[in-house]
Amino acid sequence: MGFSPFKMPIYSSKCGLIIMFLMSLCCIHPIGFSQGELRVGFYSRTCPQAESIVSSVVREATLSNPRTPALLLRMQFHDCMVEGCDGSILIDNGNAGERMATGNQGLGGFDVIDKAKAMLERVCKGVVSCSDIVALAARDAVFLRNGPFYQVPTGRRDGRVSDISHAANIPEVGDSIQLLKSKFRQKGLSDRDLVLLSGILCSPLPQNEFFVTIFVFCFFCFFPSFSAAHTIGTTACFFIETRLYNFTQGGGSDPAINPDFLPKLKAKCPFRGDINVRLPLDPVTEETFDVQILRNIRDGLAVIESDARLYDDRATKRVVDSYIGQRGSSAFGQDFAEAMVKMGNIGVKTGSQGEIRRICTAVNGVPL
Repeated sequence: MGFSPFKMPIYSSKCGLIIMFLMSLCCIHPIGFSQGELRVGFYSRTCPQAESIVSSVVREATLSNPRTPALLLRMQFHDCMVEGCDGSILIDNGNAGERMATGNQGLGGFDVIDKAKAMLERVCKGVVSCSDIVALAARDAVFLRNGPFYQVPTGRRDGRVSDISHAANIPEVGDSIQLLKSKFRQKGLSDRDLVLLSGILCSPLPQNEFFVTIFVFCFFCFFPSFSAAHTIGTTACFFIETRLYNFTQGGGSDPAINPDFLPKLKAKCPFRGDINVRLPLDPVTEETFDVQILRNIRDGLAVIESDARLYDDRATKRVVDSYIGQRGSSAFGQDFAEAMVKMGNIGVKTGSQGEIRRICTAVNGVPL
């Protein structure tokens, strides 16, 4: 049975019954669950069509470009990791802006957010923030790839600052596991959140090509209609050259790579070969996005270095192991959804803070 955008989030059945009961008391408007000053159903009275409009725009964009879900998911991650989840990544203010940071190269999907904002402005002028559109679009992107539908607390206001220097500390694929853990903890995220969300990380892109390194979508194993024809789940030789040919002094490979797997990687990505060649992040079940990729990490079959490093650290290794097996697999989707909601609460601006931008690419009052 498929999920519906109008169904409740994937928490326990007991919790679901309580939520349904509370909703029945309000007849029309869903009850709001607070997340700080955010709450589910924030726009239920001021712009009741808000979430459905965003969903329709994301769905249409995905039909024309299957890469859209990965782009939108990565966008929220990069927005929240700089200045908090305030839509600062959307501001287009030239070379000095946050968008131009090295770690943000390859971001996309801005046109989707702009279209949703334009439609919302026609229906509910000056009501829905760009930062909330980013959060809702990321949720809808997950759902459209047959992932879990989860409720998104809304009520964010948009920031007025976009500075390239503020984006210098974005978590990146090449970071050590200790550095990744440190960066996530600075944002109030746990080691478990790191394992669940680290697949949204993406390195700077060669020759303006787009390659998403996104192993978080392994939870789609619970939803077999997901199509592996999409580019989600691939990377480029550019990102593993150092791991294959210059990881140790003298030009050795990463010793964490399974000896039987190493020749296959080198055949795909020969020394000084085409850096734009793509390869799957899950070489075992290439046509199926499933929890197998966590087993790959355990078995030395991780393609990306940051994935492999998750098994070098005792804490993150324990988390990876917890999802290997039937019991862990069944919890992965729910845990991912909860991690996304938690991430979406980083440094939010509410109340009188920030503003509701008229257009997402510029702060209010700036000449266009």
